Amino acid sequence: MENVSCCSKKRKMVQAKTWTLTKHFDGFPKKSDFELKLEQLPEPKDGEVMLEAVFLSVDPYMRPFSRVRMNEGEVMIGAQVAKVIASKNAAFAVGNHVMGYCGWRTHTVCDATGLTPVMADWPEDVSLSLALGAIGASGLTALYGLEEVLGLQGGETLLVNAASGAVGSVVGQIAKIKGCRVVGSAGSDAKVAFLKELGFDRTINYKTVGSLDQALREAAPEGYDCYFENVGGPFSSVALPLMNDFGRIAVCGGISLYNDTTPQTGPYQHLTIIYKQLKMEGFLLTRFEHKHPESLKRLMAWMKEGKLQCREHITEGFDNMPAAFMGMLQGENTGKAIIKV
Repeated sequence: MENVSCCSKKRKMVQAKTWTLTKHFDGFPKKSDFELKLEQLPEPKDGEVMLEAVFLSVDPYMRPFSRVRMNEGEVMIGAQVAKVIASKNAAFAVGNHVMGYCGWRTHTVCDATGLTPVMADWPEDVSLSLALGAIGASGLTALYGLEEVLGLQGGETLLVNAASGAVGSVVGQIAKIKGCRVVGSAGSDAKVAFLKELGFDRTINYKTVGSLDQALREAAPEGYDCYFENVGGPFSSVALPLMNDFGRIAVCGGISLYNDTTPQTGPYQHLTIIYKQLKMEGFLLTRFEHKHPESLKRLMAWMKEGKLQCREHITEGFDNMPAAFMGMLQGENTGKAIIKV
């Protein structure tokens, strides 16, 4: 009854800020592709809650998904950690924190569908923003790509690109926990230095090496057993011939392709895949949703033990979401890109 009464009291109307997609992206996103709007929210109905965003996430997937899963004029897609500020749903008390795909908005009224309570034993000294990153979707993506898709085994050599990003940085650390040799590629000297801090065995600044092929060969003279793919395009064309026979590739992303106005073409590596008998598999996080509760506990335990470092790139202010999104696509972030409301 306590939750119901909090909504029945007379209260000032809540106004939400939202960022909408005014026009589907043509090439790299522009500020004019977004519009900041205000929305008056109703009180929650039976079974509903009102949420106030605390942290929001910007991720590479938003670029291609906005084309296939959004109409112009809709609120931009995305996840957030939010606080329940009013509730007519017995499962969610006022003051609880949840993770949900509410989009780019400061406040939301919704039913409980798709809302996930933040872990009940979340440590007080750990920022809730990590529920969007290393102890959330980014960490889960890394874990499932390594274990469920690649079947990574101790002693194997792993290549990961975009290695300083939200997913790649966790991929490398989990691989080291498993006793693997890890080669990571990133796009600046500062990011390469970060990878070294994380314990990567070899690091490559792909923007400054004279030959990516030579750099990758020197980093792993005996070849690569597994490849965690976040980039696609020319990098993938160079990496595949360096795989060992029966190598496995987990295709998580293709950020080098997202802003193309004309699709990239070749070179095509079909013969390499055939002759080396490679296994290449794409995956989405939702396939392994049933494993999330136990997997999140594993990620949190690694962090508490000091085995998993969680770097964040935090932008202050909801009004700066488009800038943070575009900056992330340009590689300005090291670790997970987060917006603090």
